[in-house]
Amino acid sequence: MCKDCGCSLTRHDHDHLGAHSHVDSHDHSHDNGHGHSHEHGASHSSSHSHSELHTNPQLNDKKTLSVIHKILDKNDVEAGHNRAHFEAHNITAFNIMSSPGSGKTTLLENLKEYTKLNYAVIEGDLETSRDADRLIAKGITAYQIQTGSACHLDAFMVHGALHHLPLDGLDICFVENVGNLVCPASYDVGTHKNIVLLSVPEGDDKIEKYPVMFRRADVVFITKCDLLPYFDFKLDEARAQLKKLNPATQIIEVSIKDGDSMQAVAAWLKDNIRGAQ
Repeated sequence: MCKDCGCSLTRHDHDHLGAHSHVDSHDHSHDNGHGHSHEHGASHSSSHSHSELHTNPQLNDKKTLSVIHKILDKNDVEAGHNRAHFEAHNITAFNIMSSPGSGKTTLLENLKEYTKLNYAVIEGDLETSRDADRLIAKGITAYQIQTGSACHLDAFMVHGALHHLPLDGLDICFVENVGNLVCPASYDVGTHKNIVLLSVPEGDDKIEKYPVMFRRADVVFITKCDLLPYFDFKLDEARAQLKKLNPATQIIEVSIKDGDSMQAVAAWLKDNIRGAQ
């Protein structure tokens, strides 16, 4: 259930995981290669508070709130299970979130030229496998989740995708969430860090208009900075807004046409993988 728009109250089946693309054709049994069983008794303390549910005027009765809390709690348990998957393989997982068209896939396509870290990508979109196909064409391991109508990924969808990725030897797994500045921020999918992209053509006003997303960001990549001369985007104002909402977040100005900025992205990733000093 998306607590912001009510898009998928009962959609925690695995019907989301249809018609996917991936690089490697190998056996994906539920036990082999992952070192885990499917007994989900373990839980973890979620970093996402459910308290904001009570501020939604459409969700103001106790019965509805009880159902939502149960769904979110189950998601959080599954998210912890996903983290255990990653950590068992010494993988750092990053949840990448942004509006559609901000450059998530393009960034991942080009990142390969600037880092020796081995990474794979779980792609989320409503329909098509276009983004995964683009990454695969660049030699990057990718797996597509088609959500149908859900406007975000959840931990169950990501868990299903993990059985279709070769985890051994990976340093990073990126979860490229559905393009949306609202709902993805509400769901822990089992990653370790949140990356949020804000592109110059979107405008600097998006930060204060969609504060939940930016409060959850460990880093914000301001993308398409080569377009700054052509748009009324105030970098100083954007930085001030971000720091006001989230003083701890890091901010990196990025253009895929600027090798130095891509090196800065690669350096941030290296500094934030598991075991980094």
